[in-house]
This record gives sequence, C-alpha cells and structure tokens, in this order.
Amino acid sequence: MPELPEVESLAGFLRERAVGRAFVRADITAISALKTYDPPISSLVGLLIDDVRRHGKFLDIEAQGVHLVIHLARAGWLRWKEEQSTTLVRPGKGPIALRTVLDDGSGFDLTEAGTQKKLAVYVVRDPAEVPGIARLGPDPFTLSLEDFSEILKREGRVQLKGVLRNQSVIAGIGNAYSDEILHVAKMSPFKPASNLSEDELQILYEAMRDTLKDAVDRSAGLAVQDLKSEKKSGLRVHGRKGEKCPVCGDIVREVSFHDSSLQYCATCQTGGKPLADRRLSKLLK
Repeated sequence: MPELPEVESLAGFLRERAVGRAFVRADITAISALKTYDPPISSLVGLLIDDVRRHGKFLDIEAQGVHLVIHLARAGWLRWKEEQSTTLVRPGKGPIALRTVLDDGSGFDLTEAGTQKKLAVYVVRDPAEVPGIARLGPDPFTLSLEDFSEILKREGRVQLKGVLRNQSVIAGIGNAYSDEILHVAKMSPFKPASNLSEDELQILYEAMRDTLKDAVDRSAGLAVQDLKSEKKSGLRVHGRKGEKCPVCGDIVREVSFHDSSLQYCATCQTGGKPLADRRLSKLLK
C-alpha cells in the first residue's frame, strides 16, 4: 500500500506537471471506486488545477474549489502519461478505475490490481467531507515530541505496531513503514505504548521522523513508475522474511495475521527472542 512517503512524492510529481492545467476529461470506469456524487465527477471538466496536497495517505488534487481526493488502498496506483489516451475505457473491464485527460494532452489513470477493489475516489468541496480525512490524526512531520508522548500515554497498553498504523492516531504510516520505524528504534512491535522510558520515547520519535524523511528524500524527483521499486529497495526488514538483517546479520522473521504480516529482527528488536506467529503473540519463553 502506498504510504506517506509515496503519496508525498506523488503529490510533488503532480504539482510539477498538473498545476495550471485544466481537466478536459475525468471518466470513472469502476463505479465502485466513486464514493461521492455531489459535486459530480463531470464538474471537474474545465477547471484549472491549483494545487496537489497530501492528507495522510490521501492525495488531494484541488481545482478551483473542487477537490479530487484519492485513496489508493492496498493495490491501487497512479500512472502518469505525457500523452494520455483519449479512448473511452469500458466500465468494469481491466484495471483502470479512473482516467483523466488534461488540456495539454497529458493525464493519468488510476489502476487497481487484484479482486479486492478498495481504491476510493471522492469529489468534494472540502477535503474534510471525506470520512477518512476527517478522522485523521496529526501528521508525523507536524507532531512535537510532547504531543507524541501524550499520544503514547493515551494509547496505554496498545502495542506500538498498532499505534503507529492507526490513522486516527498518527496519519500516513502503514504496515511497511511501521516495521521500518520499529527496526530503526530497536523496539518490539508488541511493546505496549505506555511502557516507554523517556529515552525510548525520544528514540522512537526520532526513528519515526528520520525513517519517513529519508524515504521522502529518496523518492523526491523520481518518476511515478519508479516510486514502487524505490520504496522496496529502501526497506530494511519489511517484506524481507528470510533475508539477513542489514544491521546485525540475523535472519529477518515474520509474524502473520489473517490479513497482513509484519517483519522484524529478533536480535535488534526483541533481545534475540522470536515472537510467536499468532495474532495475540507474546515473546516465547
């Protein structure tokens, strides 16, 4: 799933290429992807794009007071074309959910792989009308150490992995970067949020900001088609089960759940003790 660094890079990419251009067409081809109907998506046609921003994992394309808001979900992506096809895409056929054409002939398609269609498109007058945006917690880059401390205290016994991934608590971090942050901080994903010392709090806060900033910096200026491979190449433990930890050389391990998995290094994060591979895992005795 695209997370904060990738969506930030997509926003930057579109700001460079789309701001100042007008929508000529905006065609929904996956009806299930469109979550709003007022204003209609046809209202975008003729509007100049003023800005492109990010809210957590949401992409917000603003055009003269109307916002095209996109959530790419797990399997969605944005595919930019300098010369966009003007062919009408048959609804329900293929991976394309939305096709846009701009006034210089460029444009983008939103595509979604797989059968679980969760990509979402909203056309609203205010981004806060999107339920997912209205529920977002603070952005990691605007969060102070004091506020971060209060969040962890409030979350109590909730595990750090769950706190970092909860969009209503902190916006933009998903499964991949929560694994990376915890590996950098050398902390177990199952450590309770309220069990951190002052030193550990500082370490986790810096690990969060530094990991995300590094990912954003690596992605800056890249073409859209290169962002996925850049993300994968920069990950240290996430998605690398069975590979060597780049810090200590131990084998990266995995804990699987019914709809996701996490990866970690036992030597770096759990004192060398493997985590039990079940939903309510505890350190093996």
